[in-house]
Amino acid sequence: MDRSKLTTERRNRASEGIDRLDSLGIVRLINKQDMLIAPAVAKCAKDIARAVDVIVERFQRGGRLFYVGAGTSGRLGVLDASECPPTYGVKRTMVQGIIAGGPRALVRSIEGAEDDPNAAVAELKKRKLGERDTVVGIAASGVTPVVRGALVYARELGAATALITCSPEAKGHIPAGIVLNPVVGPEVVTGSTRMKAGTATKLVLNTLTTAAMIRIGKVYGNLMVDLRATNAKLRDRAVRIVVAATGAPKARAAKLLDQADGHAKTAILMHLRDVDAPTARKLLKQSSGQLRAALTFKNEM
Repeated sequence: MDRSKLTTERRNRASEGIDRLDSLGIVRLINKQDMLIAPAVAKCAKDIARAVDVIVERFQRGGRLFYVGAGTSGRLGVLDASECPPTYGVKRTMVQGIIAGGPRALVRSIEGAEDDPNAAVAELKKRKLGERDTVVGIAASGVTPVVRGALVYARELGAATALITCSPEAKGHIPAGIVLNPVVGPEVVTGSTRMKAGTATKLVLNTLTTAAMIRIGKVYGNLMVDLRATNAKLRDRAVRIVVAATGAPKARAAKLLDQADGHAKTAILMHLRDVDAPTARKLLKQSSGQLRAALTFKNEM
């Protein structure tokens, strides 16, 4: 494919004279271009929701979610994956990010790493990718070889696949079950996809994991109830979550958290069902971790 034809590689007419502007002019021009991002993501809402449904279905069967990308795309995938365990109390293996070039590529450019279609395949084999898993490729240009290789391999195994790309011209170049294509237009600095494309990608990633975690019961109302209080900041947040969910006084919420080993969801259920921690844990297990279901689940103990 002629990369010069890709939206992410074209020159942006609006910014052709940006080097002649003062600082305020540059900032305003960038900000005006950034305003195009959220509407572009909104146009993909149905496709994003389809991807969420697929991810949730695989999670419910014990599957995992893998992000694969290079450069900015890879870093964003690793970032989103790394934030799931502290936010939602899930195992670190449930959502994983794979970046071309490995961990070193998170802090420095590893030239050529993205051109090897087999590099990510080796990582997926090492992590025992299977048909219950989902692989989401991230490629602003839509033609990154390492992403293509990962998705081809995933499809061969029967894993679910999706691709996030900001280049409509590349749709179909990389095979994926679902294509998420927020078209944000050419970058302010030609080809600098860490800008609009990167921001659009982060919005999509945030939405995928947040929506999936809500669907599997990691959120009650808009509270992150599977939070575990492992430091002072999270302890304070957990107490406030229990207070907000139950209406209990702060001192009572703190005591419940102590009895629940710092697990907010368990503490909330203890208060609302007037049960001890072991009973609350059993109710949650019987309700597949869904707090709303556990609140009405018949206690047979």
